[in-house]
Amino acid sequence: MPADRPGRTWWRDGVLYQLYPRSFADSNGDGIGDLPGITGRLDHLQWLGVDGIWLSPITVSPNDDWGYDVADYCDVDPTLGTLADAEEMIAQAARRDIRVILDLVPNHTSDRHPWFVDARSSRDSRYRDWYVWADPKPDGSPPNNWVSTFHPGRPAWTLDEVTGQYYLHNFLPSQPDLNWWNPEVRDEFDRILRFWFDRGVAGFRIDVCHMIVKDSELRDNPPATDDDHWYVQLRGQRQEFNSGRPEVHDVLRRWRAIAEEYDPARILVGETYVFDADLFASFYGRGDELNLAFNLMFLHARYESAELRAAVEHAEGLLPSECWPVWTADNHDNVRFPTRWADGDPVRGAQRW
Repeated sequence: MPADRPGRTWWRDGVLYQLYPRSFADSNGDGIGDLPGITGRLDHLQWLGVDGIWLSPITVSPNDDWGYDVADYCDVDPTLGTLADAEEMIAQAARRDIRVILDLVPNHTSDRHPWFVDARSSRDSRYRDWYVWADPKPDGSPPNNWVSTFHPGRPAWTLDEVTGQYYLHNFLPSQPDLNWWNPEVRDEFDRILRFWFDRGVAGFRIDVCHMIVKDSELRDNPPATDDDHWYVQLRGQRQEFNSGRPEVHDVLRRWRAIAEEYDPARILVGETYVFDADLFASFYGRGDELNLAFNLMFLHARYESAELRAAVEHAEGLLPSECWPVWTADNHDNVRFPTRWADGDPVRGAQRW
């Protein structure tokens, strides 16, 4: 039965399926899944009762991080097909009442994106301020104590020898962070959202959306304490100044307005990798920010009724009545939850890095 019949909402009451294009269906025999392969399997997804598919990144990428290092936000990676293939897939899915959600990666680009190629060419380049740059400390060390999410203990900064400044990368060195204090960056992503909405996508899963805005003063993060979540302790510091900044809500409200301008059924789904329930709930705003936010506290809970119940009750008590929770048991960054929980250890295999 269609999930969007009166009284129901497709993304709330329907079945959503994450699909990794590179391994789903190969249409041309080159050993890599592609968009025509997805189109050719839509009848099967319809038969299964799928109402929406979330595609892991399909945009142009050198694949240092399998699509999460974007070199062009408005085109399709050639290994997966063409922009015309994407448009055909979206149209064919719509004919079967299947919506398509795309992965959006706004925190960083590939270092091979033309913006960053230009940005590192000189301090006066056109796109220099589209990224986060800072001078070394007097001893030549990085500007602050922020560490890489992918490599805990290593700085989240790399010195650019050509221009003599460090650039920020919360993930790989080949994934420089964008500067969301720059209004041109915000305007460009408005355009990117509209580009794909114009092609019929139903929404976006926003990668690390909690992290895109950084502290404007680049202050040091405080150390983790015994009272912090075990995952925070594992990292050694609270991500207070490079994550979860209040200004991110301005961006999310702006994007929600664009989505609803097209259609109230268009949605924003956020990867909100935070371990404070109040901060997690804040990403819904007053029903004017994310439609859905991943509850990663649930993912990292042990398979014990009291711990799982506490995670649910705490979140439910904080969410506005019109907002819908997402109980995240696993995702593409983690070992599947039956394996993890059956072993009684949420730490083991908790990250792919």
